[in-house]
Amino acid sequence: MNQGFRFGLEAEYMLAHAKTFKPLWYKDLNFNQLDHLFSSIDLSGLPSLEGLAAEPPHQKLMPFIVEGYGITDPDYKVIDAYPKGVEIRTPVCDSIDQLFDVFEDCYGRLKTALKREDYVPVAISHHPIEAKFSGPQNKRRHDFWLWAMEVMTTYGPDINVSFPQDITEKLFNDVEDLEAKVNYYAPALAAISLASPFYKGNLWQHKNEPGLSYRTFKRSIVAPAIELHPDENFRIEFKVFEMTNKSIDFKNYFLLVLSLFLDDSLKGRASKQERIYDLGAVSCLGIQAPGMKQRFYEIYQNAPKVLETYGFNPQSLESLVPQIETGRCPARDMIETFQATNSLEAVIKNVSSHHTLSGKVI
Repeated sequence: MNQGFRFGLEAEYMLAHAKTFKPLWYKDLNFNQLDHLFSSIDLSGLPSLEGLAAEPPHQKLMPFIVEGYGITDPDYKVIDAYPKGVEIRTPVCDSIDQLFDVFEDCYGRLKTALKREDYVPVAISHHPIEAKFSGPQNKRRHDFWLWAMEVMTTYGPDINVSFPQDITEKLFNDVEDLEAKVNYYAPALAAISLASPFYKGNLWQHKNEPGLSYRTFKRSIVAPAIELHPDENFRIEFKVFEMTNKSIDFKNYFLLVLSLFLDDSLKGRASKQERIYDLGAVSCLGIQAPGMKQRFYEIYQNAPKVLETYGFNPQSLESLVPQIETGRCPARDMIETFQATNSLEAVIKNVSSHHTLSGKVI
């Protein structure tokens, strides 16, 4: 069994009106209203929240966060927030199966609560209408403030994994090599998940061609592919995937991340600058960007053996092969719906109405 591994998922959703499917943003939402709504969600039956950090200005520790831009007092203490959407953050779990039982449970409770206010969660990775946010400085460091404003229009999942001690020591023994390995393979993994093809209400155009991810395009320059947390049981946070409305996709993202970190035979290495360049190409072309399909298959071909060695079931990864061969990703489905209907609301309705958990549409 995969003893000593720990898992957590943070998934950000845009909110839309449940009847009109109008995409909402901080101009339409109120922190106190959402915080009160989430605080009312029954948490009985969920695992312990130990390991989750408090998120000011929330008053209650819970798996549901009003995600957005913190408003601070003169000492930079967060006292309010402009909401951009909602985040589900699972408690720390001992297995992938447990993680997805908990995540799907949390998603169901969240969707039921949001229905009371005529809201629906939407798995899209960049706001389809809003493209820029400016707010009062809320961080002492200028670069942190700039980043806080940048992410007010983006939504994404963070894949959190911590490893048994012997693996952790090996991974953290050479952080520079670990980051070079991630720089090489992360763009190929991001390519299968792209889910933000809109910009200011229309299809995002790059060099007169529809692009697949405005989120990846704009964040690749400044956003890290991974964050390392030695002070939190050496948690590794993988950040390049985009949102999805299918649990099997999230499950495959965890399996691919595990394969990336556990497979010592992967020889590809790249600089930060090369990763930025590759992610720019991927944001436009997806898995069909030069070299991406080959990099993906480097991970995929060894994944079953690597994962089974540590007690993980790799079977769901087989569902990715048709997607890789055809170049499909969530963004292409969104583009086709928009081209057929000329309606963002039709896209949002389709995405939010077909959230598939364990084979059921919820």
